[in-house]
Amino acid sequence: MFGDMMGMMNKIKETQEKVEATKERLKTVLIDEQSSDGLLKVTITATRKIRNISIADELLEDKEQLEDYLVLTLNKAITKASDINEAELAAVAKDGMPDIPGLDMLK
Repeated sequence: MFGDMMGMMNKIKETQEKVEATKERLKTVLIDEQSSDGLLKVTITATRKIRNISIADELLEDKEQLEDYLVLTLNKAITKASDINEAELAAVAKDGMPDIPGLDMLK
């Protein structure tokens, strides 16, 4: 019983380390998104940090249109980044969970 507990604790610690390593790696994963006509392009990390925004000159002439493009395109990029982030972290966490009796019903 004590050995099982130590094994579970070690596996939890390993999983925590893997989660932290995954979080660090996700800082380097880049997501590129653009408006439907390609006039606005954004690049963000999987941790939802904006890395780059590229705006076509013609968008600079219309403030409202530019604001709309920014909101729509950034929201699409953030959604993609969130999906990647959550999927990666969930996979690491699920893979590293120790076998605890009674929790197999969650699988």
